[in-house]
Parts: sequence; structure tokens; C-alpha cells
Amino acid sequence: MAHPNASLSLRVLARLLSYPDAELRAHVPDLRQALRAEGAVLPTRAAELDVLMTTLERGNAIENEAEYVQIFDRGRSTSLHLFEHVHGDSRDRGPAMIGLAQTYEKAGLFLAPGEMPDYLPVVLEFVSTQPPKEARAFLSEMAHIFSVIFSALQQRHSPYASVLGALLELSGERAQAVKTVPDEELDIAWEEPVAFDGCSSKGQTKPGQSQPIHFVKTEKALAGGKSAVQQGVSP
Repeated sequence: MAHPNASLSLRVLARLLSYPDAELRAHVPDLRQALRAEGAVLPTRAAELDVLMTTLERGNAIENEAEYVQIFDRGRSTSLHLFEHVHGDSRDRGPAMIGLAQTYEKAGLFLAPGEMPDYLPVVLEFVSTQPPKEARAFLSEMAHIFSVIFSALQQRHSPYASVLGALLELSGERAQAVKTVPDEELDIAWEEPVAFDGCSSKGQTKPGQSQPIHFVKTEKALAGGKSAVQQGVSP
């Protein structure tokens, strides 16, 4: 069975997931027309996307921008950086980023300064350049991540859920809710010890309490050589 071409639709979805600045608002009529002309998105989903585009085009710009930041920049479950869902903060994330960037380069696409290869709008821009069969296969590999973001957005009653729903359907999957892990509150996730008031209970004590100090000598130090710190390299 032939796979429908969704190139324009993918680019529209990528743009709708971008920061809703003045440029995006000005392009909403073109985005709406492109989505309708290609017809790759299911009619019911297209109607939902039209509501989102109308909100972005005619709604309060400051409120829309603030909502975007609140949704996508303040929680892991709704992060648009795909490797955040796969690798978190592990060391595997770096090599995965490099590999994805190399995939783009082999296709003749190069990231602009500051762009991250796993940022969903960037990923969708790349997928939109692929033949329909390959594009659908690429999307299906990420469908489990789309489901997590879709579910988290639904829980927040965000109209952006329609964008992820459309992506799931373009990948050949059903847009349905899955179990998600609640986001840790920012105050806890980013918690740092207060300067000069001791540290958190995660291993360090407060002023006035004794704290053991351990001196560790490396073999080089025992032999009279410079320590790893003095050499400026890791041991």
C-alpha cells in the first residue's frame, strides 16, 4: 500500500511546536492552507489543529508565549527534546546527539548554530525531506515518545496535544493515552545547597557539625609526582 506524502504537514506540525513568536503568528494562514491542501492529517485532527492555530493567531500573544514556556520548558514529560525521554541526563545522550546530527548531514542537512538535533521541530524538518515510506518508518520509531508527550499534554488539557496526536497518526499508530511519570517539581528537581549554610542532607553536614575530610594519594603522588588535579586532568 502506498504511503501518502505528508511532507508539508510535517513542516506545519514542526512550526506549530516552535515558540509562538510574531513570525509564527504571521504565518498561521499559510500553515492552515498547507495543512488543508495536502490532506494527510485526519479531518477530526485537522479541526483540532485549526483551533490551536486560531488561538495562536488571534489569542493574547503574551499569554500564548508564557503558556508555551510553562508547558514545554518546565517539565520532562512534555519536553520536546526527544533524548530527554530516552537517555535523561546519562552519558549516552551525547553520542546519540552526535549520531543523529550525522544522520542529518548525510542527507545534506546541517543544523543552525544553537540547534539541538533531538529537538522535535528539527527532527520533523528532517523527516519531511524523506520519501513517504521512510518518513513513516522514522516516525514509527519515535511513536512511543510521542505517546508519552501526547498523554502528558492531554493531562494538562493543552491544545498542543493535537499536534502530537497528528504525529502518532501519521506514523501509523493510534493516538491514545499511556501511563506517564509525574514531573518532579522544579524547586525539588533544581534544588541546590544554600551557600554558606551547609548543604542538603544528601551527604554533607551543616556549619558547626563535624565533617570528615579524606585525603587520597595517587600512586604518582606517592612516587613524588604531581597529582591529577595539579596536572589539570582527570585521574
